[in-house]
Amino acid sequence: MHDGPDDTASGPRWLDAAEREAWHALVGVLLRLPSALDGQMQRDAGITHFEYVVMAALSESAHHTLRMSDLACLSTASLSRLSHVVKRLEERGWVRRAPCSHNGRYTEARLTDEGYAKVVASAPGHVETVRDLVIDALSPEQLTQLRDIGQTILNRIAAQDVFRK
Repeated sequence: MHDGPDDTASGPRWLDAAEREAWHALVGVLLRLPSALDGQMQRDAGITHFEYVVMAALSESAHHTLRMSDLACLSTASLSRLSHVVKRLEERGWVRRAPCSHNGRYTEARLTDEGYAKVVASAPGHVETVRDLVIDALSPEQLTQLRDIGQTILNRIAAQDVFRK
């Protein structure tokens, strides 16, 4: 946090006041929104928000089945983190893993009927919280801007990830 001149040759490009305000607002959202969503899910459904995200992604896919690598992309998780979560969901009888029917080198995750019922039961509380905290707080124009800004940042992060692999 520096208010000095922007001297890129000798040091960092410090944020100006407007940039700091925007950054602090984003950091606040990044820290508080996941906690609020997780708290609602744990309180109302007995699962974490991430577990819900994984099961919801499966519920929206053809035959409620996805390759683990595709599910990791959709849930923005590493394969390692996803594997741990899917193991917990398997233990509860909500997800099953099996070799891919088209290519045995891959593993697929499939939402069971019990898992689908859990997603259906959990969805109303989740969508109400999302509406309350995000959707209803914004105008239609702001929602479009939020979508565009979020996608731009995600694309930038994805491009950086390519170089780190």
